[in-house]
Amino acid sequence: MKNLYEFIKERTWSITEQWYADLDKSKDGVYGTTDYVQIQSLKNQNHEFHVIFCELFNADSSETEERFDNWLDAVARDQGHLNTPLDQIIGEFLTVQEQYYRLVQDYVISLDYTSTHDEVYQWNNLITASFSKLIREFSKRNIDESEKLLQAQQEMIVELSSPVIKIKQDVAILPLVGDIDTHRAQVIFDKTLSHCNEFQIEELVIDLSGVVIIDTMVAAQIFQVIDGLKLIGTVASLTGIRPEIAQTAVQLGINFSGVKVYATLEQALQNTK
Repeated sequence: MKNLYEFIKERTWSITEQWYADLDKSKDGVYGTTDYVQIQSLKNQNHEFHVIFCELFNADSSETEERFDNWLDAVARDQGHLNTPLDQIIGEFLTVQEQYYRLVQDYVISLDYTSTHDEVYQWNNLITASFSKLIREFSKRNIDESEKLLQAQQEMIVELSSPVIKIKQDVAILPLVGDIDTHRAQVIFDKTLSHCNEFQIEELVIDLSGVVIIDTMVAAQIFQVIDGLKLIGTVASLTGIRPEIAQTAVQLGINFSGVKVYATLEQALQNTK
């Protein structure tokens, strides 16, 4: 007569296939994918879960916790799951938990003798406690990985949004686009000085044609960049100041008299050496 461990172990693939067949494929992220490779990866991840989970019912099993730890890490870092809302993933954990409750019920029905209430209670309690722990741990790792990914994306966006583009041996342009908040302004200041020093830039044209709004904070940061560049031997000029920005600058009393200002980027480049 098979014990519960053997009963579950020989059904790991059928559990996975049943889970996928019942899956709501209209969901976002990994569960709604139509890509064959990703579907197989999803099934393999699910099946590996069952292979590990059934070991909880094996008295002779060891290293189950370590195997679950590795599984949680791999799935939490999986791009498909990172693109899937966390509440949907938790919902599928709970769906699989229900599968195990039904497996225990099926096992009890298959026995030639009646199992005790205490045995059934212990099995179900093990399932509940294990899934509760797994859900908490997965949620924590998934959130951590999502935050790392978001931070990396934000850093890349900021990095790409303030590029120093070298166009001659010692001449470069800095095209600024969009809103400039305090954090981005500081990144621009740091990156611009670093790049100009690295590339040995003598003249830098700061193009403001892509900046929609300018205020005293933005102006102060621009002058901070210009003053910092002077200290490393780089002369900066401004171009692309739009009429509405010029009008706002006058109203705010922002003084650009100490900096060379050109109407267009072409004009600015013509006046570089």
